[in-house]
Amino acid sequence: MMQHEPDSFQEFHAVTPGGRNVRLRFSAVEHAGRLARARAEMRRRGLSALLVFAQESHYYLTGFDTSGYVFFQVGIITVDDRPTVLLTRRPDLRQAETSSLYDDIRIWLNAEGADPARDLRGMLEELGCSGERVGVEFATHGLTGANCRAVEAALTGLFTLEDASDLVRSLRLVKSPAELGYVRRAGALADAAVIAMLGATRMGVLDSFVTAAGVAAMLEGGGDMPATGPLVNSGERALFGRGIGGPRRIASPDQLMIELGASFCRYHVCIEHTIAVGPVDQRQRDMTSLAVEALCEIIEAARPGRELGTLDDIHRRVLDRGGFASQRFAACGYSLGATFRPTWMDVPPMIYSGNPLVMEPGMVFFVHIMIPDTRTGLAAGVGQTFVIGNDEAERLSKIPLELHCR
Repeated sequence: MMQHEPDSFQEFHAVTPGGRNVRLRFSAVEHAGRLARARAEMRRRGLSALLVFAQESHYYLTGFDTSGYVFFQVGIITVDDRPTVLLTRRPDLRQAETSSLYDDIRIWLNAEGADPARDLRGMLEELGCSGERVGVEFATHGLTGANCRAVEAALTGLFTLEDASDLVRSLRLVKSPAELGYVRRAGALADAAVIAMLGATRMGVLDSFVTAAGVAAMLEGGGDMPATGPLVNSGERALFGRGIGGPRRIASPDQLMIELGASFCRYHVCIEHTIAVGPVDQRQRDMTSLAVEALCEIIEAARPGRELGTLDDIHRRVLDRGGFASQRFAACGYSLGATFRPTWMDVPPMIYSGNPLVMEPGMVFFVHIMIPDTRTGLAAGVGQTFVIGNDEAERLSKIPLELHCR
């Protein structure tokens, strides 16, 4: 099992204009560059302000790392250099003060009749945005349907609201060298987790025992709890596309589908493998070989300047030729980055046929080839995360692509 010191990430210290000392995962200079690029895009779109509801955007722009986004929490970024403002709850105050570059932190208090959306309106008026175009991050788990309705009720008529969900997300697609350092650490943690899970797999144990081995390896290696999972589905559940509650005891013969996302400083790397326990069905070996063929061809084709959808074209061609057109998924992967619960998927973009996004160096994608064959009850799946390079893609896993037998 790999071992790292828990504090082995680089920590940066900065002083805000208001005199607060803060600790960050990235330098203040890198954050300033991110904020400048966001403001440049806001100017291009004619936005006076951006309402940040996505926790990933808070983290990317200011370093703010919290789980408080499950309540009403919003950042205001103006198009000019006026102070950035955060509206959050009291439990997040100290965290925001010591681990974010927000200049002005406001608090709304839990009380009967509390209306943080109304507080937001007052803050926008205070910033002189009345009558202006304001971008909103609508497509995020950080803005519930109820809170969205409250925001629209409070702001409609005073401001022109525009969907700007893609503004910061598009900036986050291409990772900086510092970000890629965290991504590679997450890749090593993902490998360590799978190796531990392979070692824990045997007849008679609960599949949750296998899950525990993977989580322990990631945490002992200095990683975070991942944004979700791991997924460990055994028996007939190996054909499921999602995890399910309740452990199951591993029998012989049996099968396990393992998919996990390892997290380091919130940056996720995903990996997928299939394990056969006891006698192995030759059909499952053949299915795995086909999945490996598709995955390797996709990674070879993942080059800058090509459209993302062409990767799924390969997925479809190889699996359809193998007789699994009705069994395969409609997409074969997605973008990864710094994400928070409830998912490690950093989407969009998804990798589906016809997606016109042009791949660029520094983009990070996870591709998994899943064959849940309901006709035989057998499953095969492999998946790797890779970085788009200047030429060929950089794979982030060293584990052999094969059907693992126990």
